[in-house]
Amino acid sequence: MNKTNISTLRLISQQIASTKFNTVKNLVAWMGVMQAQDYDMAKWAIGGRLPNTTDQAVETAITNSEILRTHLLRPTWHFVSADDIYWMLELTARRVKASMKSRHEQLELSNAILYKSNAIMEKALRGGHHLTREEILTELTKAGIDNYNNRLSHLLAWAELDGLICSGATKAGKPTYALLEERVLKTKPLTQEEALAALAKKYFSSHGPATLQDFAWWSGLSAGEAILALKLVKPDLISEEIDSQTYWSTKSFSIPKNDKEAVYLLPAYDEFIISYKDRSAALLFENHAKTVSSNGIFRPVIVVNGKVTGIWKRTIKKDKVIVETEFFKQPNQIQNSLIEKAANQFGHFIELKTEINQHFNQPD
Repeated sequence: MNKTNISTLRLISQQIASTKFNTVKNLVAWMGVMQAQDYDMAKWAIGGRLPNTTDQAVETAITNSEILRTHLLRPTWHFVSADDIYWMLELTARRVKASMKSRHEQLELSNAILYKSNAIMEKALRGGHHLTREEILTELTKAGIDNYNNRLSHLLAWAELDGLICSGATKAGKPTYALLEERVLKTKPLTQEEALAALAKKYFSSHGPATLQDFAWWSGLSAGEAILALKLVKPDLISEEIDSQTYWSTKSFSIPKNDKEAVYLLPAYDEFIISYKDRSAALLFENHAKTVSSNGIFRPVIVVNGKVTGIWKRTIKKDKVIVETEFFKQPNQIQNSLIEKAANQFGHFIELKTEINQHFNQPD
């Protein structure tokens, strides 16, 4: 292994280059969690790792509570397998809540208001009711809880971190919330060490090669917790030092001999980019500003042979999807054909015919 092929190896561990899974739930369980604040793009993050699956198949997994969309690890949404939701919340919710404290003070969200909000949500959702964000806001407003400065987002996130609510079935094209205990049966709790080991094993298996610093960033754990988690699973891992950094992978990991060109259209906030503190293996410094905005917005990316070489966007029409690509340098003929294949895969996922418009940045 060397610095130049780390990102190629990650394409394999992350199930992008090929996959050993055939269900949404098993894929998400392998990944540990998958960042999901951009709902439609997050579904494609799953679909891009499960050839021949569709957006509707991911929706069905959500409706059937096989996977859930909730706040975990860091103060943002993630997809998580129903089998992992309880122990991950137990392990990580406390730290995420602590990171929200100062903002709650600014929003005047006292413990009394948080408690009242939770009680209102529980009553409204009890009995298998699935409510949209707007419907929950109506209930809170009736009870005198104002939504200035988007307090609702914090109230919903807090209820998720309390293990009270999670994602429900989509209603009229909109995501909903439901009671977690009505969606997923409570599982046997893990000790803290068991949970730390389970999280580290999932990360280094599905995201390796990766460093301790990468794992700490992704997991949201404290430095001490991350060190302990890695220590607990070291017997199952191998390491290699490159440029004074230690990279960890599972013992079963092997470097492929296949050197064929490969192109992938990855969504915004895909784990391939966002789940590492150091993203330089896939994203060159000169391309960073083109890919990640100054305020932290991650754009959908084009990955060619393990490197981010452009960005893309989709425009959905009634009978087709238009995929527009913008390359940082012009692709070669082989790459062009692979781009068309990747765009058609996305079209298949949302079950629309694909039209492709390609652009590239002219050199200065």
